[in-house]
Amino acid sequence: MIAAIIQASTGSKRLPGKVLADIERKPMLSHIIDRIKETQVDNIIVATTLDDADIAIMEIATLNTVSYFANGDTINTKNLLDKYYQAARMANANIIVRITADCPLIDPQIVDTIIYRFLKGDCDYTSNVMEHERTYPDGLDTEVFGFKALETAWRNATSTYDLEHVTPYIHHHPDKFRIVHVKNNIDLSSLRWTVDHTEDLEFVRHVYHNLYREGQCFYMQDVLNLLQEHPELTGINRNRVIRE
Repeated sequence: MIAAIIQASTGSKRLPGKVLADIERKPMLSHIIDRIKETQVDNIIVATTLDDADIAIMEIATLNTVSYFANGDTINTKNLLDKYYQAARMANANIIVRITADCPLIDPQIVDTIIYRFLKGDCDYTSNVMEHERTYPDGLDTEVFGFKALETAWRNATSTYDLEHVTPYIHHHPDKFRIVHVKNNIDLSSLRWTVDHTEDLEFVRHVYHNLYREGQCFYMQDVLNLLQEHPELTGINRNRVIRE
C-alpha cells in the first residue's frame, strides 16, 4: 500500500499559518491534497500536531476526505521522523511518499514518475531532492521510500537534524540504503516554487490565478509556459531563490 504523508503545521517560523493561506478561495493545504489525489497513491495522511492551532489542519483533512495523524505539541514537534514512522504504521503503509505542505505546485505527474522509479524494486529510497543533484524547481520535492528504510532510520537516527528532517539519515548512509535520484532532462533547480516567505505566497497566488480551474489540474510545464509568457512573475520572489 502506497501512502502519501503530508507534514503540515501552522507553526512555521518564517511564515506562520502558511498552510492555511487562501489561494483562489481555498486553503493552500487543500490544493496540495487535491494535487496528490491525482497520483497513484492509495492513501493520503496529513501529519500534524496536537496544538490547538493545528485543529484547523485536522478539519481540512476531514473536509477533503483524507486521514490525519496528530501527535506532539508545539514544544515537541522536532521529531518529525517519529511522526512519519507512527503515521506510516497507522496506515499500514509499505511504501511512503513524503510531501511537505509548503509545496502547493507539487506536480502529480512528477510524483508518479518518482513512485514508478521506486517500484522498479532496485532501491530503498528514490527522490528528486538530493543536494547537489537537484534539477526540478524547488517546490516539486518528492521522496519515496519503503517502510523498512523508514523504520531503520527511526531506530538509528539520533542527531537533531536527522530527527527534524526525516530522511537525512538515509541520505547519509548509502552503505545501508540503495538510493536513486530522479533527474529532469533540463536543470530547473534555480526556480523557486516553494512557500516560505510572503513573496513566495504572492508568486504562487499569481500562478493559481492564471492556471487554476476547479476540478482541473495544471502541471510543471503549464507553469513554465506561464513564466515564459509572463517573465515578470519570476521577479516576485527572486530575492528568495537561494535555498535556506
